[in-house]
Amino acid sequence: MAAAERRDKRPDAPGSPGSAGNDGRPLIGPGERLALNGMGSFEWDLGAGTLDMDEAGMAVFDLEGEEYDRTPDSLGLRIPVDDAARLRDTVQGVLDSGEETYGQYFTVQRRDGRDQWTHTQGRVLRDAEGRPVRIVGIVRDATAELAHLTVLRKLESARAQQATIVQRTTEALSRAVTVDDVTAMLTGAGALERLGVDGMALGLVEGGHIKIIALSGETLEILSERKFTRLDGSLPLSQAVLSRKARFVTSLAELAEEFPLLSDYLNRIQYDAAAYLPLIAQAEAIGGLVLFYRRRTDFSPEERNLCLGLAGIVAQSLQRALLFDQEREFATMLQAAMLPRRIPEITGGEIAVRYHSAWSGREVGGDWYDVIALPRDRVGIVVGDVQGHDTHAAAIMGQLRIALRAYAGEGHPPSTVLARASRFLAELDTERFATCMYAQVDLETGGVRAVRAGHLGPLIRHTDGRTGWPNVRGGLPLGLATVFEQEEFPETRLDLVPGETLVLCTDGLVEEPGTAITQGMEALAHAVRSGPQAAGALADHLSDRLWERWGSGDDVALLVLRRAPDPGTHRAPRIHQYVHQADPEGLSEARYALRQALRDWGMPELADDVELAAGELLVNALLHTDGGAVLTMEVLPEPVRRIRLWVKDRSSVWPRRRTPGESATTGRGLLLVDALATHWGVESRGDGKAVWCEFSAAGSAARSAP
Repeated sequence: MAAAERRDKRPDAPGSPGSAGNDGRPLIGPGERLALNGMGSFEWDLGAGTLDMDEAGMAVFDLEGEEYDRTPDSLGLRIPVDDAARLRDTVQGVLDSGEETYGQYFTVQRRDGRDQWTHTQGRVLRDAEGRPVRIVGIVRDATAELAHLTVLRKLESARAQQATIVQRTTEALSRAVTVDDVTAMLTGAGALERLGVDGMALGLVEGGHIKIIALSGETLEILSERKFTRLDGSLPLSQAVLSRKARFVTSLAELAEEFPLLSDYLNRIQYDAAAYLPLIAQAEAIGGLVLFYRRRTDFSPEERNLCLGLAGIVAQSLQRALLFDQEREFATMLQAAMLPRRIPEITGGEIAVRYHSAWSGREVGGDWYDVIALPRDRVGIVVGDVQGHDTHAAAIMGQLRIALRAYAGEGHPPSTVLARASRFLAELDTERFATCMYAQVDLETGGVRAVRAGHLGPLIRHTDGRTGWPNVRGGLPLGLATVFEQEEFPETRLDLVPGETLVLCTDGLVEEPGTAITQGMEALAHAVRSGPQAAGALADHLSDRLWERWGSGDDVALLVLRRAPDPGTHRAPRIHQYVHQADPEGLSEARYALRQALRDWGMPELADDVELAAGELLVNALLHTDGGAVLTMEVLPEPVRRIRLWVKDRSSVWPRRRTPGESATTGRGLLLVDALATHWGVESRGDGKAVWCEFSAAGSAARSAP
């Protein structure tokens, strides 16, 4: 016999009959201990099929002695069928698997109709061969335990839900940058569900008043009638802001009695409870938040803490957004002060400029534009970008813009203007450099002298709607060119025919994070092709389509110059076409434009001769000169209605009419022109020449006669 068993059999062993505790009272035996804790024990003889249960166990099942016949079936009086089947499957599974213990929750239907959660735990006793012979165990009333567990689960669920609300709100507001962003996050799709409320009103303190800046929820739009209210405590929100104490209201009717000014509105909105919360940031009340609820009769401590936590999150986001808006306003004003206040009026065309600052506080950058009136009725146009995105970049931009304007105004050629501007920037003793695109434009002749310093070249829209990026040679960025002693900015000559448009911009209009700049350039070209004709309307079109599309983390300067179209007259119409030297489609486009114009003017019989002569003159200009050519065709009405064709290039070398041999492949161009035209000649035009020829309808008809 083990020592513990021998001790238990002694008369004074704890729990044995006749034993007593230190207080002199008899000690409670094991069976009584179980009964006092709502537990009973049982022994199930699997071979005999008998289930012996003590009185405490029978009490758990609410069974009387005559109701219990010591068989498992008699327990069916109290255990529902589904629970009994589940309990039976659990026991059988343990017996079959060779396990020793099991536990199971089930319900007991007591006499008074109450369902009682019950728990049983048993141990399987097996013989020497492992066959189950008996099960001994306990049963207990688990109602209180599970009720407590249910409460805990509900509490944990509520806490998890509150944590989710705080997490989602924090995540949403973390992306808000401006005050408009904050209000959009609080009023957008799913915002009320994210906050766990049925309605919301947000107000900001402005000069002794509260301004409601956001409303969300059914029937709350009527509160917009009191968008501005005095901060005097006469309303619950202003009272909460002044006292800096939250107020939780579970009866809006009682609140209406306390605040008569608000009674009419509170009676019209469909809510039962509300939380009036001050928004405190850095010990200052910056606004107030009202959360409205339906079917709520109280606010638990956890719910109050949740509301206060939401108010804190909103307050911090609003304070950050207010600071950002202030910084942005400061930066925008600084940038505006650095840019020209007005654009000079020009003759022979129209100019539109646009500037958009970046969406990142003071990071406005150093992008700029300028339009400079030059001697001899020319105009200088420039866009540029100083390295960096801060107020220092903007300050450098202002100095550089003024210096470049001064050099251009002195009448220097474009290459000299950029060379001196580069030297000026290097002498500022700053580590910043700048890119720049500068052009001198003569709107009377259409001549353009363009230079580029590490910047994006210009985009041209032709009169037929096509767009192209002419090859403008470039140098190093301003500042770097001087440091590396390479102040060379070669000029590129372009021609802008009447009705054509020149577009200059900084890279913020064509660059999008994660994509190649060529995609942005193609998007810009497409937007220019599909845009309106007028310079101002086109600038707005590009801003709407591209700047807002990119999101714009960078600032953007945009300049659009359009040479005035050549109106001609009804009796003397005129068209112009510029053919680029590197544009293989330019010749075919020019021929098509000539044929179409002659058809519109009622002289289609001249189309073949004019098209052939124009082709010879254009090919001659493109092959033997350095640059493109401008094609002009006009009607000369008096005294004989005839067509005059001009091909202008930038070469001062006049063409020579030659007599080619039989095997020669060149030299016949002017012979063809002389044979087709009634007259032809050459004239000096500024820095180049123009070859012209005339065709009369009568002459064409005479040559075509048999």
